[in-house]
Amino acid sequence: MFWAEKPTGSETARYWLDGMEWTQDLINVAKIIGAYLLALPVGYHREQEAHSVGVRTFPVVAMASCGYVLLGTSFGAHSPGTTSRIIQGVVAGIGFVGGGAILKSESHVHGTATAASIWNIAAMGAAVALDHFLLAAMLALLNFIALRWLLPVKRVIDAGPEIGPASIAKPDRDD
Repeated sequence: MFWAEKPTGSETARYWLDGMEWTQDLINVAKIIGAYLLALPVGYHREQEAHSVGVRTFPVVAMASCGYVLLGTSFGAHSPGTTSRIIQGVVAGIGFVGGGAILKSESHVHGTATAASIWNIAAMGAAVALDHFLLAAMLALLNFIALRWLLPVKRVIDAGPEIGPASIAKPDRDD
């Protein structure tokens, strides 16, 4: 915006306010908040389990993926190809974040569930951005269920036939 003379405060404000699409901006803010809230239970659970990726990372990943998709789809006319490329970029970027969560020790690999959850939460954020709210809610819910209630099942499977159902309730940190 260029003026021959310095604009007054009211002229600047009027130009700024006239150029805004307030309704759409408020909807986008609500979507980002929704993505944040859907990711909180997973992040909180991971934090309670003393994992390094938790209550801060999961909501931020959800907001960021939602934000990138919203930004990419809000610039005028866009095609499914444009949306696809944006989502591909989010997936690739989140792959690096998830890769940082995976650690290999001498005989065990840790962090694969965390990495997969980060990827899932990114998909959930993108689903919110694209108005697929039921899909987003299901991704968040099933992620929470997988992390919260499938760990005892994993322990039984990993232990083999010599372990019985009584040992399922043993608290142990695992990924």
